[in-house]
Amino acid sequence: MVDTQSNGRSWLRAVAIGIAVALATAAVMLALSTARLTPFPVPPSLAFAQTLLHRPLPLPVGLLFHVLYVTFWAVVFVRYFALRNLKTAFALAAVLWLIILGIFFPAVGWGFAGLNVSPKLIPASLVPHLLFGFCLWLLDKYLPRAR
Repeated sequence: MVDTQSNGRSWLRAVAIGIAVALATAAVMLALSTARLTPFPVPPSLAFAQTLLHRPLPLPVGLLFHVLYVTFWAVVFVRYFALRNLKTAFALAAVLWLIILGIFFPAVGWGFAGLNVSPKLIPASLVPHLLFGFCLWLLDKYLPRAR
């Protein structure tokens, strides 16, 4: 039995939105990274996985961490946010961006806001978060809801 609600808050729909947002943001970031247009020494999700597991890892492990992280927050948004509009999606993205700057970057050794690597990490990390917020809102708004 699938847990569905008339307002589009089913677990299946929430997870599907999360995976779609994760894949869309990963594709954009990988394309920018391949073109050497990002200042990140390694993809942030890979840096986190390597820090957590204390060893070098291949890119697919970092992508898995990215998919899990993004899907988690998408499920939180779709299932539990009372108001799910563009403003709240961008607010969630902004809060997560601040957490990245203040907690995540220092944890992986890049310093507060990534300043040990480059001040360019600040705007470079904002762009995927804005993309996350926009894609999250877009898919939640337009992906068909169960009846």
